[in-house]
Amino acid sequence: MRRETFSSRATLLATMVGVAVGLGNVWRFPYMVGRFGGAAFVLLYLLFALLIGIPALMAEWTLGRSTQRGTVGAFERAGLPGGRVLGWVFFCTVTAATAYYTNAIGWVAYHGLASGLEPLGAPLSGSDILPPNEGLDGRSFLLQLVLTAAVVLAAVTVILKGLRSGIEKASAILTPLLFLGLLLIIARSLTLPGAGEGVRWYILKFQPSDITPTVALAALGQVIFSLALGGTFMVVYGSYLNRGDSLGKNAVWTVGGDTAAGLLAGLAIFPAVLALGMEPGTGPGLIFETLPQVFGKIPGGWVFGTVFFAALAGAAFLSGVAAFEVLVAGLTDNTALGRKGATWIMAGSVFLLAVPPMINMRVFIPWDLAFGSGAQTAGVLIAVVAVGWGMKRVTVFQEWSTKEGGPGHREILLYHWVRWVIPSAILAVGFW
Repeated sequence: MRRETFSSRATLLATMVGVAVGLGNVWRFPYMVGRFGGAAFVLLYLLFALLIGIPALMAEWTLGRSTQRGTVGAFERAGLPGGRVLGWVFFCTVTAATAYYTNAIGWVAYHGLASGLEPLGAPLSGSDILPPNEGLDGRSFLLQLVLTAAVVLAAVTVILKGLRSGIEKASAILTPLLFLGLLLIIARSLTLPGAGEGVRWYILKFQPSDITPTVALAALGQVIFSLALGGTFMVVYGSYLNRGDSLGKNAVWTVGGDTAAGLLAGLAIFPAVLALGMEPGTGPGLIFETLPQVFGKIPGGWVFGTVFFAALAGAAFLSGVAAFEVLVAGLTDNTALGRKGATWIMAGSVFLLAVPPMINMRVFIPWDLAFGSGAQTAGVLIAVVAVGWGMKRVTVFQEWSTKEGGPGHREILLYHWVRWVIPSAILAVGFW
């Protein structure tokens, strides 16, 4: 069966940026900036996005397009020892990660709903939806069950329509809405008295002593996380690229769009947080705990809260759709199942696996560390090793070069960069 490809470069970029942004940039990027010192982290992030993010993304797309398979088939066809087994291992980790990620999408959507209904006096609060630290709260569990089911069914609706009629169309709508929503919040945030201090802290307040190994490794880890690298998402989406698509140019645009989303999210959040005298380094709770307080102190804050969480929910949903696509492609590529059967099987599996993280935050956090951050770091390492050491050089150069003849100096330098430098950098993040 012939694999679908993207219909145009515009929809390709909207889809790739939508996949990459997700919660990784709009949620995680700001709290990582707050936790690791502001401008120094931002500077290092930009550097690593250029030097590591773009080549690593090209490597994952190379793996997908050259093999025309998802993770399982790509690792095997790349000549990686035990590649098929490794592919199935990552298939399982994505299944688990998708399960708790659908919970998080539900949290974000509920925050938007709570903000939107605030003027009507609806007794809703974002804290209603967060799982407890101890025991099981019946109301919270029921809310999460309903919201997770809604997220799964929405993703199924998109996946069943395929790449062009489903994924591309959803991305073409939700990706621009994310940027419009962020720009609206920025316009309000920058008009608050004292917002300038937040801008200075975020972009300008920098000293060389702020750059430490810890901050550098945190920034590199965020690049991996925010670009959805990990040998899964981008490998599958890479298999949908047309042969004539330039991997280099599209990687630059994708990384640029993803980075812009993170920077805009920070510009929307930090001026308001510091203007209202709040602490920017509150960690993961910056979005779900601190921001609702910020919106509560701003005249008409419910409007901006609704817009922000709606935009964030849309971005998160696109990453969720990509996760489902990885799973569906894994089954259709390697079993006799059709797209419809594979979609419903994985939807049921994800929903059942999503129950434990609903019950207790002590389940959610270890799952995130193991199946999210940990698996992503291992996955991107294996993907770049597969390209740099498993695949034939001539195949790699054919994917990278848009000109006739042999590889040029740029392709040769990039090949050795992918082969030696990127794996070393990723190992450093893993050991950290």
